[in-house]
Amino acid sequence: MEFKYAKLRGRIVEKYGTMDAFGKKLNISKVQMSKKMNGKAGFSQSDIIQWSELLDIDLCDVGSFFYA
Repeated sequence: MEFKYAKLRGRIVEKYGTMDAFGKKLNISKVQMSKKMNGKAGFSQSDIIQWSELLDIDLCDVGSFFYA
């Protein structure tokens, strides 16, 4: 199964300007960020909660950002 994160990527850029800036906020490397956004590494439940909080995503909308 392949997930597409275009909506998530758009929200990151909307809120933080760049993927790098958001990665710094999360304290993760560019490599880790790239792997998650390209489907090479998964999102844990705690990742989803943390990212949603930082991106102002309501938990009822998580599916459209992380499971598209």
